[in-house]
Amino acid sequence: MTTDNKIQANHAHAFKDDCVFPPEGDLKIRWRAVQKHLLEAGGDACLITTTVNIYYLTGMVFTGFIYFSVEGDPLYFVQRPIGYEGAQIVAIRKPEEIPDLLKARNIPLPKNLFLEGDQITFSELLRLATTFNPENSGNATTILRKARMIKTPWEIGQFRISAAKHAEAYRTIPSLFEEGMRDIDFQTEIERQMRKHGSIGIFRTFGGNMDIFMGSLLTGDNAGMPSPYDFALGGGGMHPCLPIGAAGEVIKKGNSVMVDMAGNFTAYMSDMSRVFSFGKLSEKALDAHKLSMEMHDRLMAEGKEGIACADIYKWSLAMAEKAGFGENFMGLKQQAKFVGHGVGIEINELPVLMERSKDLLQSGCVFAFEPKFVLPGTGAVGNENTYLITETGIEKLTVLAEEIIELIG
Repeated sequence: MTTDNKIQANHAHAFKDDCVFPPEGDLKIRWRAVQKHLLEAGGDACLITTTVNIYYLTGMVFTGFIYFSVEGDPLYFVQRPIGYEGAQIVAIRKPEEIPDLLKARNIPLPKNLFLEGDQITFSELLRLATTFNPENSGNATTILRKARMIKTPWEIGQFRISAAKHAEAYRTIPSLFEEGMRDIDFQTEIERQMRKHGSIGIFRTFGGNMDIFMGSLLTGDNAGMPSPYDFALGGGGMHPCLPIGAAGEVIKKGNSVMVDMAGNFTAYMSDMSRVFSFGKLSEKALDAHKLSMEMHDRLMAEGKEGIACADIYKWSLAMAEKAGFGENFMGLKQQAKFVGHGVGIEINELPVLMERSKDLLQSGCVFAFEPKFVLPGTGAVGNENTYLITETGIEKLTVLAEEIIELIG
């Protein structure tokens, strides 16, 4: 049994489906991608300790560290849980033990060590830097995010599972609505359906000030409320401690209802928004939604390997302005300056579809495209889908009807 499979075997009894664990061959693709980016950045090794990156490199979560040099397979220094076994697994109490354990294996300490500078605390960073005392240091967060941008075959399979279950859960939405419902009540019923269809629940985001629970539901003028969080749209939220999303307002006739719940039915998330209405919407709202669908059609026609992310943002904005919806595009009082983003273990991975992006779409890239509009008195319209770039073009992963569905109370 290989090292990574022994890690998985420690918890395999808890899971009935072996497909939740990535095969070793797929993990090795990820390891070599990390090593490639590390070598290009001038690093000798990196030390990984955050949950997201440990999961990416092992298919499991533990408390401890992964030591990864530019050659060979990683070493696992595990603090919790106990019981892991394998030639490359070492139980430790604290990170200060790692340098001596490396020396015992005749592994020289790295001169250029990369740490997760964008993800761990300053005190953790100092502690690890003091422990290893490298001549130079770099940011492993950048290395890992670049590697994670291109998905492996197994990861792509996980996206397809998540997207299919996501669509199944969304199909139940019209049956959950009752006249007189508040937005938060409607969202709670949708969340229940998401969980019943297998949603893991809370999903992971990258960066500070990005708190949210399962997603958001926006209706009426609340859709145009600015938020401190860097999501496409905001909403006032239910409490000042979490000012985003549903605000406890009754869904009124003539309101749109945008449902934007993360499809984390596997570790790899699909991102999908669909729009419903209580009663008929204005012609202007219908026109804006139609324009969003046309933008998705254009992406399907033009999306392929080598397309600049910045160009997608630019032509989306140009289409919105030409149609007279520039002031409504990606917000009302506060407009997001992107129209899409990579998805994966975190909801907001690379690349970002924004004007200043230097990234090109590459085969294996999975991203969400979300051209949305907010109209006063109505709410938000426009769809969001998750796409995969392939060697031959583009594939839509979130397959579900995209027209506005009228809710019957």
